[in-house]
Amino acid sequence: MAEIGTDIAKASQLLREGKLVGMPTETVYGLAGNALNPEAVTAIFETKKRPSFDPLIVHVGNLEQVYAYIRFFPEELMVLAEIFWPGPLTLLLPKKDEIPHLVTSGLDTVAVRIPGHSLTRELLLNLDFPLAAPSANPFGYISPTSALHVQEQLGGKIPYILDGGDCSVGLESTIVGIEQGQVIVYRLGGIPVSAIEQVVGPVLILPQSSSNPKAPGMLKSHYAPKTPVVLGNLDTLVAEFIERGDKFGVLSFTKSFPDLPENCQVVLSPSGGLGEAARNLFSGMRLLDKADVSVILAEELPEKDLGKAINDRLRRAAAK
Repeated sequence: MAEIGTDIAKASQLLREGKLVGMPTETVYGLAGNALNPEAVTAIFETKKRPSFDPLIVHVGNLEQVYAYIRFFPEELMVLAEIFWPGPLTLLLPKKDEIPHLVTSGLDTVAVRIPGHSLTRELLLNLDFPLAAPSANPFGYISPTSALHVQEQLGGKIPYILDGGDCSVGLESTIVGIEQGQVIVYRLGGIPVSAIEQVVGPVLILPQSSSNPKAPGMLKSHYAPKTPVVLGNLDTLVAEFIERGDKFGVLSFTKSFPDLPENCQVVLSPSGGLGEAARNLFSGMRLLDKADVSVILAEELPEKDLGKAINDRLRRAAAK
């Protein structure tokens, strides 16, 4: 299994050697490798069993490093970077040739982010290359929000996991780009669309792609537990599945069900906080996926702010 620790020098050396490292961010844990090393990038795809048509996000430590790998910075996106970086925002920017096409799945744009996690930024500033780092989980499965989650899923395939504690956001970054003057949200995430629109005005939100996505994390079926997920009205679904005699789990926003075993239900936020619900979403899915249930019943949250991104993940988890 992987060693877990907080040794930035050790993580840096492994990355310089072309190896992969589990890396904390404020969103989810990433599977990090040298973005300029095609062999390391190939290892990321192979370790995750991720299809090569799904591009990767490149992580850097500051704006100066961003400019080393992009041809120019559109003004509308620069305004977002100045406000939301470091943080859970990924920008699609025109790439220089230094970024291998393998990273971008052949696209002429690269997804770039300056993460807000202090340990990870220290790691990035200790390196002379950027890190490609998709979520540190098998492709399509629930994203990890702790070092232990990474250990459970990929610990036998990587040498080291940098432990930065539990993720403070718990949802992947919001991915934003621009086409023909229109700012586009390619993936809902840790920064609400409403916050972006306050800066740049109305944006276009793209639906998920079934193949050849324009940005990371756009596939329709994604972030899913192995146990099937059914979305709907929980009161109705719970009554129906009790009558059927099925053993099921419940993932709810605020409500608990006194007649159900405690280990078969997760309440994302008893107080109704969307931020708390986002932090608990993936760990809650993971707990129910380990429970002795044949199906997970879940409900959508209010379709506002972070609720939009949470609902996006729930719909994709439930997609067949």
